[in-house]
Parts: sequence; structure tokens; C-alpha cells
Amino acid sequence: MMNRKTFSAVMAAALLGLGLNVQAQDKFAIKFLVGFPPGGSTDTVARLLAEKMSVVLKQTIIVENKAGAGGRLAAQALKTSAADGLTYMIAPNATPVFQTLLYPPDVLKYDMLKDFAPVGVVVSYPLALAVGQQTGVKTANEYVTWVKANVKDGSFGSAGAGGHTHFSGIQLGKAIGVDLQVIPYRGNGPMVTDLLGGQVPAGVMTAGDILPHHKSGKVRMVGVFGARRSPLLPDVPTFKEQGINIDTGDAWTGMWAPANAPKDKLAQVQNALKYALALPEVRDALIKVTLNPDFRPAEEMDRLQRKELAYWAPVIKATGFTPEQ
Repeated sequence: MMNRKTFSAVMAAALLGLGLNVQAQDKFAIKFLVGFPPGGSTDTVARLLAEKMSVVLKQTIIVENKAGAGGRLAAQALKTSAADGLTYMIAPNATPVFQTLLYPPDVLKYDMLKDFAPVGVVVSYPLALAVGQQTGVKTANEYVTWVKANVKDGSFGSAGAGGHTHFSGIQLGKAIGVDLQVIPYRGNGPMVTDLLGGQVPAGVMTAGDILPHHKSGKVRMVGVFGARRSPLLPDVPTFKEQGINIDTGDAWTGMWAPANAPKDKLAQVQNALKYALALPEVRDALIKVTLNPDFRPAEEMDRLQRKELAYWAPVIKATGFTPEQ
């Protein structure tokens, strides 16, 4: 029979072996960096993908939240990580586009085009103009008529200043010949509350955040900003369909790696991403929260990123907007 001293020694050795095994697993685990707190849409997407992609890649995938500075902390962490194909960032297009255009290099501490390698687009989601009941507006053209007759109410809410929704609203004002003023909120929640209460006449936002109230008739989405109707909102026409010449695109979320990561590793992860986004259960889960599974390979994502940088640079410069640092 094993005495207590021998048993303790065996258990210690077993635990040590277990610890070494865990460390070995962690050493080869893949990490998804997310620049926002747990529970948000980007975090939700990352965790859903981590679960499914880990099966294909046969590696543990850990989601690590580096929340703060509009996603810049995660990007800075990605730049300083080893280029070994084990660390990736999942981020909305605000990070590669608007953060890049709004902040100088000494604040960013990275260059999206030089320091990172695109892996693929993950999801896209429509941005929409929603109007309150007090306006009596049901279409984009009715909104134009209303706002020109009520110039003092020519304002729109946005979830913060300096992002896609902010500058899309400014572009809409230019397209219809009205100087629309942005009212920045600390997130979509407070803005939706004021839109429902009539404190703000309109809001530019990710459509998913207002969809339940649109369906209930408490507010109305009168147009989406992309070139085509979103499959998530087939009943909401684009502004272009309604004769208003504006296309500021859908918002999207992508995946990046450090610039010098092994190409074979990037190819494996891209293929796993494509596979995961094609799974019915993943598609259903994303569509349920108004995110369109929209895999696009690295080359296409790179073109999209550069196209948006070229489009938004003069727009932002013309506004004279400078963010708080």
C-alpha cells in the first residue's frame, strides 16, 4: 500500500506534469485581441469565432479584451506581439479607418497599412437614419422636406463623435443641402432614449440598435447609407434608391495579424475564418444580432480599407473636427 509520503510525491509530480501540459497548451494557443469590453458586438463576434475556429485549427483560442481608446490599445498590443501567427486582432472599421485619420502617429503608435496584415472581413452591418414620431416622416424625401422646413431641428444624434455614424450624417447634410449638426452621445443607449422621447429628431446609428423600435413603429428607419439594401433590412431602401446621392458604406469588422506573421499560418486562419462564417449556426447567431456574415479574403479587405481611407480623409479634413486626446 502506498504510504502518505509516497502518495504526496506522486500527486506533486502529477500536478507538476499537468501544469507543464497547460503551459505547453497556452504557449501554442491563439489569441484574439478585442479593443472593447466583454459583451459588446465585437467581443461577441470574437468569442463565437474562437469557439468554432479552434475546432478547425485544433488549437485553443483565447479572447483577450484590451478595452480603451477606441480600440487603439488592442492595435498597439498587436503591433508589439510576436509575429508568429498566434496573435490576431478583431476590430470594427473604425480602428483602421477613422482612428487612423483622426490621430497623429505619436498617439496611434502603429501604422495600420505597414504594421498589420489583413486576414479577412468577418461581418458587415448597415448604418441607418432613424427619425422620431414627432417628425411624421416616413421616407428619406419626406425627411428632407421636413428638415428644410424646420432648420432649427437640423440635428442628429450619434453614438460619440469622430466615427462612421458622425461623418455619415455630415455627408447626408451635404447631399441634401442642409447643415446638419451632430449631437454626440456616450453610446447608442442614451441616444435611442432621447430619440424615443423626442429630445432629438433623428439619429444615425447601426441599424441593429434601433431595429426593435423600428418594428414596433416607435421610430422609423428612412434610409440606409450603403450602396445596396442590406439583407438584414430588406424593407429599408438606400438613400440612393430615393434619389439622394450618398453612399458612405456599411460598417464592418475585420481580422488582422502582425505584418510579418508567417503566410502559411495566415492562410490557415483565413480558411478557418471562412469555414466558421459558413456554418449555419454561426450565420444564424450573427443575423440574430443584425450582423451580416460577410467573409472577404485578405486582398479584398486590404482594398476596402484603402478605399475608405481615401474617401474619408478629405471629408474629415473639411469638417475641421479634432478629437479629444
